[in-house]
Amino acid sequence: MHKAIDRFRLDGRIVLITGASSGLGNHFAHLLASAGARVAVAARRADKLQCLVESITAAGGQARALALDVTDSTSVRNCFHELTSWGVPDVVVNNAGITVTRPLLEQTEEDFDSVIETNLKGCWLVATEAARRMVATGRGGSIVNIASILGERVASGVAPYAISKAGVVQTTKVMALELARHNIRVNALLPGYVVTDLNREFLSSAAGDKLRSRIPTRRFNELTDLDGPLLLLVSDAGSGMSGSTLAVDGAHLVNSL
Repeated sequence: MHKAIDRFRLDGRIVLITGASSGLGNHFAHLLASAGARVAVAARRADKLQCLVESITAAGGQARALALDVTDSTSVRNCFHELTSWGVPDVVVNNAGITVTRPLLEQTEEDFDSVIETNLKGCWLVATEAARRMVATGRGGSIVNIASILGERVASGVAPYAISKAGVVQTTKVMALELARHNIRVNALLPGYVVTDLNREFLSSAAGDKLRSRIPTRRFNELTDLDGPLLLLVSDAGSGMSGSTLAVDGAHLVNSL
């Protein structure tokens, strides 16, 4: 009889992670490789992924780098085609995303378009291409869209980002509904504020301290706080979950108004 913990393993699974050159995507790649998956990591510039691939390989895992512009449907199809030497992904982690931080009335049309194109359209393009290929194999699969607590609440200065992540949440739900008959699960992970190399200095500043004071747990998440939730969504341990939005935010979403 298998132990319950074995259901979190990904041995023999093929995983595609977008936006893997830094931050969450880079961490997710190491995590899922350590769980036994063969990990394909993708970003606009594949050369930026070589250190990640080498690190995973040195630790005994399997990884490869792929060039991918999530806003370009041709690039998306080419990425999946290049991956066919491994096979069709069993798991896709839709992590590519950007933001533009400035007040609403200073945001430009170009700001809005760039964020929506990457965060929302890119998510949709990758997920639908993955789903078509999963359906063709008949094996099903798991798609995890990385949204944000800003998909359910709002903050000043990041309007296009919040709008895009609200769209990612709804994309997740409609895909879960239509793909359930094909044994494809679609869920969203909603991180709160997570400490990365890009934001570490800000989060440790006086402004960061003020932000932390609004989180009920009074702490920012570390990357490792996302490990268990992500493994749940991508693995057989979460086989009963689809259309779920899983917040990892120290109760930030439910703080009092």
